[in-house]
Formats: sequence, structure tokens, C-alpha cells
Amino acid sequence: MLRLRPPRLASFSRRNLFAAAIGALSLAVAGTAGPVRGADERVVNIYNWSDYIDPAMLKKFTEETGIRVVYDTYDNNEIIESKLLAGKSGYDVVVPTGPTVQRLIRAGVLKELDRAALPNLKHAWPEIAARLANYDPGNRHAVNYMWGTTGLGVNVAKARAALGPDVKLDSLDLLMKPELAGKLKSCGIMILDAAEDVLPAVLRYVGRDPDSKAPADLQAAADALGKVRGDIRKLHSSEYIAALANGDICMAFGYSGDILQARRRAQEAKNGVEVAYVLPREGAQMWFDNFAIPVDAPHSAEAHAFINFMMRPDVAAANSNFIAYASGNGDARALVKPALLNDPNVYPDAATMSRLFTTTTPDDRSQRAITRLWTRLRSGR
Repeated sequence: MLRLRPPRLASFSRRNLFAAAIGALSLAVAGTAGPVRGADERVVNIYNWSDYIDPAMLKKFTEETGIRVVYDTYDNNEIIESKLLAGKSGYDVVVPTGPTVQRLIRAGVLKELDRAALPNLKHAWPEIAARLANYDPGNRHAVNYMWGTTGLGVNVAKARAALGPDVKLDSLDLLMKPELAGKLKSCGIMILDAAEDVLPAVLRYVGRDPDSKAPADLQAAADALGKVRGDIRKLHSSEYIAALANGDICMAFGYSGDILQARRRAQEAKNGVEVAYVLPREGAQMWFDNFAIPVDAPHSAEAHAFINFMMRPDVAAANSNFIAYASGNGDARALVKPALLNDPNVYPDAATMSRLFTTTTPDDRSQRAITRLWTRLRSGR
């Protein structure tokens, strides 16, 4: 399924600030729009998610290395995947998610990394690298940049008003139990329109392997969701952010960073809406955004230099502090702002980490079955 990723920054004004900063860098650092293929100058063409880096780090990279940065952005995996599969994208560094990395490796369009050119890999967070290896065996093609989880975003006041003041807001029961979802229906429920991010959580909830591709398991998850489908207002992979922040819904199932973004927007708006991120006690799926190099990258040496720079603890921490996501750089944690590092929704503790899981990309036959199930769920049939 297409996994959309909405803008990550906390507020409209900060997004404007980011856009202005990147725009300035396009002139001062990059100088041109789109990938540059010139062989005589040192340049690196970056293709990353929107609003997902500290612009000061791009400027710092050029100042320290003399390598010019050309920086473009995208908003969903389908775009980057289609560009790389078509070949000759002109990009040197891309940032696909874990399942996309796995598909791109199978297609032979990602370069195997030259670890000798990446001495700062020694700062990688071992546990995160080990989990990423589910998609990239041996971590040969990708380096984790940022990661997070999927879970529930809850409007605390509205949820308690609908369910009672003593209800525990710590479980997927809120979504999956018809008697609870039915009460939350009146104030609004939204979930991701992304089978690969929803079905694994439901599989875990119903006691199945969250990575199962067995037809009976997938059907069990679809049946469980079907029981509450009528209580879900909408399946969408970005609208829930504003809906939560504005108090238009009382619950959403989505990405940790996006729900925390909704919380920040509500706080900045001072609208009285309290948004909580619930990492379900049953466990949660991890997602990973990763640096990788296309096999036909025109500037491979510069791409390695960029990734190595991004893996420096001070740089990784600066990016984590700026976008408020967890970095895959373990040594950067010593430099992350305490308020961010101590937020268990961003940097989970060891006990919580033990309850997190990853999934693998389905084969073509399984994907077709998943797509059929999800299409029926989306339509409510």
C-alpha cells in the first residue's frame, strides 16, 4: 500500500521557516533546481521527505567539505520508488522507508555501501540497525536516519467524556472493541489509509504474528477491523493531523511523529485541545526512514561523504532536535535535548522497545491479497 508521509514540522509558521531556509539554500548552496549531473564539480543531489532536516546542517556540510548540495523533497514512497525503478533519477542520496528499501534491493537499484567511506557508522544505534536489517540484511544498502512507531492519537477530554473519566488510554481496545469504538464514533475516529501500517497492529492485537502473510491471519485481521469499520469516519494518511490538532476528532491511528506534531500544533494554537500519543500496551510497529544511494548515482563519493557527515553525533542530534524525531544514531542521544530524549513517545525506554516489532515486505501474491482486503475495508463493504 502507498504510505503517505505528511509534512513533519510542528506548525504552519515553522513550515514556512523551513521552506524559506531551504529556498535560500537552493540559491546559496545548490544554485540550481533538480539533480545536477556535472562530473567536474563536487555536488551531491539529495531527495528527502518534506520538512525533514535542519537546513543549517546542509549549509554546514558544504562549508566543511566544499561539496555543493542540491536538495529536493517528496511526500510519498511511490514517488521515490517509481523514479529509482525507472533509472537515471540523477539523485545521489535518497531516504526510503524500510519496506521500500527491501523492494528496491530486490529490484537491484540500490548501491551496496562502501563501509570504508563511512567511518561514522560506528555511531549507529545497534538495536535500530539490527531491526533495519529485517529489510536490509547485513545493513549493506541503508543507514537509518530517523525512526518511530505507529499508535493512537487521542483527544483526552473528548475520549474521557465519551468513555468515562476512569477509562485507560493505553490499548488498541479503544479502536478494536466495538463497545468502545461505538462510543467514540460520535466525536470522530480516523485511521491511516495504509494496510502495511494498520494490519500488522491488528494482527498483533488478535494474537497473530504481526508479520504474517498467511491468508487466514490476514482475514482474521480484516474481520476484526470490519467489526468497527462503521465507527471509523475516514481512512486517510494525513488529514488526521489537523483534525486532532483542531479538536475535530477524538482519536486517530497514525504515525508517532505526526500525532506528536498535532499535539504541538494544538499547544501552539492554545485552543485547549490536549492530544496524547498512545503507544499500545499490546505492542507497536516501528517504521524507519533511511539513507541509501541509487546504483546509478552520478556522485557516489559525495553521497558517501554526505551520509558520513549525517552520521556524526553532533549533526544527527541537531537534526533530531530540529524535527523532533528519534535518530538512528545511538551516540547522538547524549546531545539530544533532554525534553525530547526523555519523551517516551519519541525515545521509548527499554521495556517499551521490547514490545516494538517490525514487518517485512510481502511478495506479489500476498500483496494482491492484502490489497483486495484493504479495498473492501476502505469501501466499507
